Amino acid sequence: METVNNNIQPTWKGSLSHGWETMKRYFLPLFLVVIVLAIADIPLESISGNFYDDRGSDEDNFIGPFQRIPVFFEIMVIAYWLLFVPVIEYGADLLFVQAARREAINVKNIIIGFNDYVTIILANLLAGALVGIATIALIIPGIIVGCRLAFVSYLVMDKGLDPIAAVEGSWKLTRGYGWKIFGLGVTSIFIFFGGLLLFIVGTIPAVIWIKSSFASLYQAAIDETDETQYLPPQVA
Repeated sequence: METVNNNIQPTWKGSLSHGWETMKRYFLPLFLVVIVLAIADIPLESISGNFYDDRGSDEDNFIGPFQRIPVFFEIMVIAYWLLFVPVIEYGADLLFVQAARREAINVKNIIIGFNDYVTIILANLLAGALVGIATIALIIPGIIVGCRLAFVSYLVMDKGLDPIAAVEGSWKLTRGYGWKIFGLGVTSIFIFFGGLLLFIVGTIPAVIWIKSSFASLYQAAIDETDETQYLPPQVA
């Protein structure tokens, strides 16, 4: 498999810089991608309004969603979160990688993940379970595992790996990039809240910049690493 060299510096600063240039170059299509992601999250966000009763103090009237929302609705929302949202998010990640490579992108491909639906769902469940278990054990191991599995969605969509190969591949590919991924994650928090300060409207460019930067770091790692180091023999 041939790797395209995009001259992305494999650093925290290089990823942010390339992400910024990617956002400027592909702003409208990536803007639409983020809007689709936001719409996909609406059913999940709607639950938050059921966490608090509007009478009395927040502490006295806090009642969780399992007390305020019908059980059937809860099950449907959980199923939506586990079985639909990841497909859209993985498709969006592929579009951001293509943009980072300066390739033509088609926003309709945000649903391309449905062509490999089971792989995406299983990969998302496996990565999420590993991060969750590590976080329950201790916060720091959870952060480490989260950083090392940051490229799972890209490898599934970009390289066509199965769930286990994608998790193993991400762990190998992120070797030496852990601190860069962590630094980019921390910076992303400040970028997002900076967008909030711009009357909320700024959150959309903030999300585009963040996702473009992570896609850029992934591409930089791909460019810098021999494929045999992270791809299974039958794929490399």
